[in-house]
Amino acid sequence: MLPSNAYHEPVHSTSRTVKIGVISDTHRLLRPEALAALAGVERIIHGGDVGDEDILDALGSIAPVTVVRGNTDYQSWAARLPACELIEVAGRSIYVVHDIEDLGVDPVAAGVDIVVFGHSHQPVLEQRSGGVWYLNPGSAGPRRFGLPVTVARLEVSSLGIDGKIVDLDV
Repeated sequence: MLPSNAYHEPVHSTSRTVKIGVISDTHRLLRPEALAALAGVERIIHGGDVGDEDILDALGSIAPVTVVRGNTDYQSWAARLPACELIEVAGRSIYVVHDIEDLGVDPVAAGVDIVVFGHSHQPVLEQRSGGVWYLNPGSAGPRRFGLPVTVARLEVSSLGIDGKIVDLDV
């Protein structure tokens, strides 16, 4: 079952490629390197654990932002953030949730093309059963667990999905 707060963006041309920046687990730190890596995208997805509302404002100055609430987003401003979100971009369905353990839908049965998640701070970009892409952009905030500081970029169209993890090398 899809979330009741699902948002479907009108699609005007599904053959056009849309550039999407994906970021997660900023934990109150929006690095200049992350902003530079997201420059030129047409949409941004934040996979939760934002930490500070100003981060969403800064990202919104680049492109429209879709965001979900992470497990550390407990501040009063974060109460308005959904736990999950379904968006459509260039004819592709993208389901966003902070913790993959809270997915709550069968992406194949629901017709989801891409699942975006965060939480683990471990970057992942892989196609799994049923052809569904799973993307965790890693953590763009404070370095934790010895993992790299990363974001991701997607190019999405009705003809295909292409993505890459971007190491911010900080």
